[in-house]
Amino acid sequence: MDDVTLIGVDLAKRVFHLHGAARDGPVIFRKKLSRAQFSRYMERHPRCIVAMEACGSAHHWGQLIAGLGHEVRLVPPVYAKQYVKRHKNDTADAESSNRSPGKIVIDKSGDAQQVFKK
Repeated sequence: MDDVTLIGVDLAKRVFHLHGAARDGPVIFRKKLSRAQFSRYMERHPRCIVAMEACGSAHHWGQLIAGLGHEVRLVPPVYAKQYVKRHKNDTADAESSNRSPGKIVIDKSGDAQQVFKK
């Protein structure tokens, strides 16, 4: 688990797909976790970069994960989509978040998110 320096996450309603990779690129693991399992897993995992496609819930999860000490990168969907190699599925989406270039979305604070709810 210490070899993993980057985790790509595909967020969904009930199940999250994770793609762990080493610094030099090889895949270390692929996991499918529920929301509760994901939270516990990230608490126990050593600090690393966590990349996910930017969406409404990504800001919430990004703040939660950053609070655990991980570095969070929210990737714009247009950049993540380019890196899906074959058919679009949750596992491929998680992997594409890892392979996206350095362009990231700025995480919205809780107050900024509340503006959109009104």
